[in-house]
Amino acid sequence: MSGADETGGERKPRPSLLESLRNPERTVTTEISAGLPHGLKVTTAYAWRFVVIAVAAGILIWIVIQLKLLVVPLLVAILVAALIWPGFTWLLRHRVPRWLAIVVSVIGTFAVIGGLLWLAAWQISREWGSVRARTLESVQQLRQYLVEGPLHLTEAQIDSVLWQAWTFLQQQAELLWSGALAIGSTVGHVATGAVLSLFILLCILADGAGIWRWVVRLFPRRARADVDGAGRAGWATVVTYARTQLLVATIDAIGIGLGAFLLGVPLAIPIGVLVFLGAFVPFVGAIVTGTLAVFLALVYNGPWIAFWMIIVVLGVQQLEGHVLQPLLMGAAVKVHPLAVVLVVAGGAMIAGIPGALFAVPIAAFINVVAVYLSHRHPGGSAPPSEADLIWSTVPRSRRTTA
Repeated sequence: MSGADETGGERKPRPSLLESLRNPERTVTTEISAGLPHGLKVTTAYAWRFVVIAVAAGILIWIVIQLKLLVVPLLVAILVAALIWPGFTWLLRHRVPRWLAIVVSVIGTFAVIGGLLWLAAWQISREWGSVRARTLESVQQLRQYLVEGPLHLTEAQIDSVLWQAWTFLQQQAELLWSGALAIGSTVGHVATGAVLSLFILLCILADGAGIWRWVVRLFPRRARADVDGAGRAGWATVVTYARTQLLVATIDAIGIGLGAFLLGVPLAIPIGVLVFLGAFVPFVGAIVTGTLAVFLALVYNGPWIAFWMIIVVLGVQQLEGHVLQPLLMGAAVKVHPLAVVLVVAGGAMIAGIPGALFAVPIAAFINVVAVYLSHRHPGGSAPPSEADLIWSTVPRSRRTTA
């Protein structure tokens, strides 16, 4: 019995699922879908695609968590390689042998970091007793003021508030550490991760181009040019980000550490070191380390010096963000504060401290790669425009005069 519609015409056979997949231009419609509003169709089309992307992202995050003993050392090595890449390539351009450039770059980096940590530890060991005694004295004076001052609080009320604050801090610390993609919980895991990071770093510096060519060959031949261009644009973004963060960390550390020293705040050198290391966690690190400097000034030097310490911290951050960084880096790196806060917070919620550390460079890499691929067309490639980028971290070509 031949199929016919109500008007007497011949009914067209519906395409099979295989035919629909082979011909993406053909759209399968039904009587129900024909009666749906256009806006609902568009909304559902976006919705199921968003669900697919969310599921894929969730699976990827789950795989990363399962392979954390490999992923975290790999990310650490890539970030360290991006930090030392400008100096390493400068040595290569000046005809320094590659093996010697690797030795100088790696040993020099570890020597600087180790020297800063040793200096901070030595300073803390010298002044810890005095700072501890002055802190206890300041806390006792604060308790006495709360009891005898205009608030007229009781000892039980003060102890209750302090206990609640301490419990809250402990809960937040436990939440941060429990969600971290840490290398491991034992000394052996940490040592293994450090050795693996060092090995990956040496491999990147020794034969990074060869490793990347091997990765590109894993993709289909027609996609290799796009993958290669997107990867190189993403790597340039990470290197630019690392260079900018190194600049930010140096300016913050010198400014805040020098301000603490001139104001007579104890542990000025450890404060500078912590500010330098904390600046590599964008936005959040500077706030936390600056708060520590203000706290030390408050308990050791009093509220007036603490007020001036706040002025120093805010002044250094504003000077670095609005004057020195644009002057030294031009417009090569523009990261919106809202994007940084949201990405760092999301990374910390998912992976704790490592998530906060790697969130911004990973997000910047994904952003540039996605925009690069979206601008590809059969006739070539168009560079991503600044308006399309959340992170405008692609180095701009210098203007030349005729």
